[in-house]
Amino acid sequence: MPTPPIRPHAGALAPHRPATLDERATALWASLPRELVVRFRPVVGRLTQDMIREIQRAVPAYAQPMEGHFGAIMTAGVEQSVLRILDTVGIGGPSDENWAAVFRRLGRVEYGEGRSLDCLQTAYRVGGRVAWRHLAAWGQQQRLPTAMLTVAAEAIFAYVDEISTLSIEGYTAAQAQSAGVVDRGRRRLVELVLSEPPASMAAITKLASTARWRVPDTVAVVVVEQAGEGEPDELTGPHGDHLTDVLLDLDGDPPCLVLSDPGRQLRALRPQLRGRRVCVGPLVPLREAPTSLNWARRAMTLVRRGIIGADGAQVTWCHDHLSTLWLLADEFLVRELLRRTLAPLAELTAKQRARTAETLLAWLETRGSAPEIARRLAIHPQTVRYRMRQVDKLFGDQLTDPDARLDLEIALRADRLLRTAVVAPRPRAEVARVVHR
Repeated sequence: MPTPPIRPHAGALAPHRPATLDERATALWASLPRELVVRFRPVVGRLTQDMIREIQRAVPAYAQPMEGHFGAIMTAGVEQSVLRILDTVGIGGPSDENWAAVFRRLGRVEYGEGRSLDCLQTAYRVGGRVAWRHLAAWGQQQRLPTAMLTVAAEAIFAYVDEISTLSIEGYTAAQAQSAGVVDRGRRRLVELVLSEPPASMAAITKLASTARWRVPDTVAVVVVEQAGEGEPDELTGPHGDHLTDVLLDLDGDPPCLVLSDPGRQLRALRPQLRGRRVCVGPLVPLREAPTSLNWARRAMTLVRRGIIGADGAQVTWCHDHLSTLWLLADEFLVRELLRRTLAPLAELTAKQRARTAETLLAWLETRGSAPEIARRLAIHPQTVRYRMRQVDKLFGDQLTDPDARLDLEIALRADRLLRTAVVAPRPRAEVARVVHR
């Protein structure tokens, strides 16, 4: 007996265009006669097999054995996509959240496997073409009206768009969740690396795996200048895969970075620093990162006082100022040394004191003759001789005692550094260049 023709619903010839993707696909399927489902079911098994075969052929990443977890996920995805269509033909209705969850889960799986969405999107398009090929052949056999087949074709490709959207939602949700876990892990990792006493290497290594940070042998801690008045308080985090080895504490006081290759990484971070001055601590073994932080902080204090970094450079390297950092590491002791060692200068006026100290330091540094010291200070040799007579009266036997001479030179160098300090932190220079080593 010949198969009787199926009469389309009136809406099948001119389906309405709902606002949402989900409503559009559902409405298109709902406009088709329900009796199509009964006649089409015998084709479903072959359709499912063909879809899987064609998808594996088109997407190399999916060309895997169908046994096990991968096969179960792929088969479930294909079967659910076909069953969803059959369930809505001639009926419509709201989407089943369990069904939608299947395709969101597929998106999450793709992210977890480290793939982009390209593979899944290609699979959906291939599946849609296979479904249409089967439906078109079957429809001709069933003598379906052309208008009905047109609606079915439109419904298939609207449906492909719908499940693609669901998978994108799942993928981006997994991506956001992963980013949150990584960010939290990195913040905690900064705390561990900079903690005193040092955290165990086992704890650091374990958290580094979660935070996607490759544990280096050595690090330098970089202190970033606080924002000036009217400037944004926050720094922008680094972007790009080439900066995944940077740890940041942007909420610290002051903000700081943990870098394994400070020269390269600071050049890459230049846009995020927005011209703020930074001080780079010594490169040390990872367990000594707190020491690098302490010296970087100390260097920033001296930079803001104008004692070092007065050349306007954005980056100050501790290794360029080791003697200054050592000399001023404990300013209380330094000032005690100044008070005791330079006591003979106390009765002089400020101008006399400065000139006498300058001449004495030049003599201690060079042990040169009056003409040599005069050239160094750009003054007349006779002036040097006069000042040195004053020095001899003030310090006497100390000038012939090696230990006393060492104390004098240290004290005078420290005094010269401290006299260069500004009363208040100077405004941050607007500089474009980054000094690197």
